[in-house]
Amino acid sequence: MRPTEIMRGSPPAPEAQVTRANWRSFPAIRWGFTHTREVLPTAEIRRSAQPTLMRSAPRELAKLGFTAPDGKATTIEATLRETFADTLLVMHRGTLIHEWYGDGMGVTTPHLICSISKAIAGTLGGVLAARGLLDPEARVVRYVPELETSVYAGCTVRNLLDMAVAIKFEEDYEDPAGDVARYRFSSGWDVPPSGAEAGHQRAYLTTLRGTGKPHGKVFHYVSPNTEVLGWVYERACGMPYHRILSEYLWQPLGAEEDGSLTLDSHGMGRIAGGISVTARDLIRFGEMIRCRGVVEGRQVVPGWWIDDIRENGDPKAWADGDLAEFFPGARYRSKWFTIDPSRNALTAIGIHGQHLYVDLDSDAVIVKLATQPKAMDVPIDQRWFAAFSAITAHLA
Repeated sequence: MRPTEIMRGSPPAPEAQVTRANWRSFPAIRWGFTHTREVLPTAEIRRSAQPTLMRSAPRELAKLGFTAPDGKATTIEATLRETFADTLLVMHRGTLIHEWYGDGMGVTTPHLICSISKAIAGTLGGVLAARGLLDPEARVVRYVPELETSVYAGCTVRNLLDMAVAIKFEEDYEDPAGDVARYRFSSGWDVPPSGAEAGHQRAYLTTLRGTGKPHGKVFHYVSPNTEVLGWVYERACGMPYHRILSEYLWQPLGAEEDGSLTLDSHGMGRIAGGISVTARDLIRFGEMIRCRGVVEGRQVVPGWWIDDIRENGDPKAWADGDLAEFFPGARYRSKWFTIDPSRNALTAIGIHGQHLYVDLDSDAVIVKLATQPKAMDVPIDQRWFAAFSAITAHLA
């Protein structure tokens, strides 16, 4: 496609080529995640005409020390340097107190947020439900009858929101011939094999089948569930997802910059992981969650929906599910994780190191974006959870 620099702050290297075949592979990912609109087709998520004020009062956090899960002493600064981090923002009681950007990043730089996109979709569901456009307890096929012969025929919108669909699908990011690879071909993220149709995500969704077990009983993390959720939203609202997101959430919360959503060859969005936004707008979103859906006195997301995310999520479904061994005792509700139920905190997580952490006990919101070489790197995630705990303890 184009020659460009791999490390965002370095001079162009003519031999370096970032294409759809390698844009998520290290080191090309260092450029690809901040230039997604130059790699894939995208739709615009329009910003607000009146962005919310960003108050700033810098405090020193880089030297803050903590103990990593491996027992070694470290600091925020060292953790940023050693985990391929791109951005760290910390907001405390509505004021931005720490703002760090890596090479090539800045206030107006968009960054792919991967599955934090799911938490945005889950939050948007509350807005649509409050407006009477969406019934979370309705069957999916009420909105999308095309899925009548798929696994989604028997499940509800709530099952999609809570990743409780009894589906035959393994979310293995490393298998080049597995379910995720086929899903990415359909979404236009990867180059399909010779002879395969390019990028028709919704045709792919109709082919997915169930396990034969009941829905709603086990947490099973499957990204296509969120694509179906976006399809439901489009049918409920009569407009494309990027417009729904912009008009019902992104503009009302006061986003300062346009975001984008990747599209397949048929113009369908990658709702589960295709959003790119600035770190500042992402922390605005997190601050709205901390304030129970309120932005500058306006109720953007219904407070009862935020309460439901905080208070609910089936512990047994989690215990029987995919990630219990990594995060025992956690919960999942409307695309948000409660990693530590003893703490009043919500987390949105994306592969390659994306985190949005909303800690209501300390009134803090943290955004950390990265371009880690591995899609899933649990030791790095656990190190960052320790870092978030150190930051919130320091603020408290």
